[in-house]
Amino acid sequence: MARPATSSTTSDVIRVVDLEVYARVGVSDAERSEAQRLLISLEMAVASFSHAAGTDNLARTVSYYDVAQHAKAFTIERPRKLLETVAEELALDLLMSFPILKITLEIKKFVLPDAGYVSVLIERTRA
Repeated sequence: MARPATSSTTSDVIRVVDLEVYARVGVSDAERSEAQRLLISLEMAVASFSHAAGTDNLARTVSYYDVAQHAKAFTIERPRKLLETVAEELALDLLMSFPILKITLEIKKFVLPDAGYVSVLIERTRA
């Protein structure tokens, strides 16, 4: 059976949802004094899955395990004041470190007593 042709402009998506990380993020010194629970969600557009699927070879796709471990290590490596800073720096780092074409990244923080969470959401594309 012949396989259907795929366009070279297509991209497929890998998602990591609510990756739990404990990091020091907050405007005040007191808020940064202890690590806080963050949930990070990533949506990564990558080149077509067809080569990886056709060969069943992890080396032909983006390892979501490696991305998740990298994101956790990057987020906890140093304190930051703003979620916006974490999101921007992490998105750019992931784009440089993995063959990701476009990334949408959301970080949730549980800091307001009357809200489920606050979050920042950004989208960045490989230059």
